[in-house]
Amino acid sequence: MKSLSSSMRRFIKTLSVFLITTNLYAQATIFTKEKLGEQLFFDPILSLSKTQSCAGCHDPSAAFIDKRPNISNGAGSLGHDNLSIGDRNTPSAAYANQIPEFHINAKGEYVGGLFWDGRERNLQGQAGGPPLNPIEMGMTSKEEIALRLEANAAYKEAFQHLFDVRVFDSVEKVYEALKESIAAFENTALFSPFDSKYDLYLKGDYNLSEQEELGMTLFFSKQFTNCNACHLLNKRPLAKNETFSDYRYHNIGVPKNKALRLANKSTGDYIDVGLLAHQDVSDESQKGKFKTPSLRNVAVSSPYMHNGVFQELKTVVAFYNQYNSKKPENKINPETNSPWEQPEVSDNLALDELSRGSALDEQRINALLAFLALLTDKRYEHLIN
Repeated sequence: MKSLSSSMRRFIKTLSVFLITTNLYAQATIFTKEKLGEQLFFDPILSLSKTQSCAGCHDPSAAFIDKRPNISNGAGSLGHDNLSIGDRNTPSAAYANQIPEFHINAKGEYVGGLFWDGRERNLQGQAGGPPLNPIEMGMTSKEEIALRLEANAAYKEAFQHLFDVRVFDSVEKVYEALKESIAAFENTALFSPFDSKYDLYLKGDYNLSEQEELGMTLFFSKQFTNCNACHLLNKRPLAKNETFSDYRYHNIGVPKNKALRLANKSTGDYIDVGLLAHQDVSDESQKGKFKTPSLRNVAVSSPYMHNGVFQELKTVVAFYNQYNSKKPENKINPETNSPWEQPEVSDNLALDELSRGSALDEQRINALLAFLALLTDKRYEHLIN
């Protein structure tokens, strides 16, 4: 039998690719990138022990934070080995799709980015971090992840259908597809529904109580508090789809979380330098600064601060209030009944923003808390104490 001509071989190869593609389209679960990302988000296959998924630390039933009990009292998250504990509090994935890409604004300030120090420019970059983090999900390489995905028939078909029939020829292409899919899922309305009582109020569908109205007045006031200096994305108050963060970076004097350091066995002299740890930041004036978090779902997102040092939202308000009060009782941490600890990083404190407001009494603190509770998504209202 004569060998096939080169043109015939090309035809057969083209036909084979066509048939493979058609077969995948017909037989594979018809994934969108969002649906593929959703499946990956909940799948522990991305962790070394096959026990930890993205949803483990970002639980959709708990405002996309980590509510699993551990010896750090929730300040840090357990890793895939069920022993390791990180040094920062897991930020909520809710409304993360509203965070701008990491950049420097017109005033020369760092803004946006994912993680507390903005080290990933966008949501897609963030999605690729945890699987390869030795504490979080512990996978040793992108190649190891690609092999696991390729060995799963459903994933293999979905990746080939959505991205490229030959996607598994390149480890980098597989990993980029993984990141893109998870980011597509996190960009859905599930993560940012904007359906809280505050949003209903803006539409005229919810009436504020007197306490909530006082709290809102205090929040947006530039005389009584200075919350809105950092916790407004839009320049004007009562704007639609407000996320309650300008995503800039500040050092507000948060103390070291000694209990967390004890739990994760950090060295005694370790200091979390925040933004200065970013791979593209070398300016010492950024030391100790962390990104301002969104206040969406803040009433159900304890513990608080980048290191989870405070368990109660009322403690957070009291912490801020100390900067504007001379009363001895306001110099005491209500959770420890001891004076507030010194800042972990005492340089670059944002004293101008912190000390602009007035001291709040108990009535006004409670009113502010009532307003913050209004920012809770409808499906999490039952979690409010």
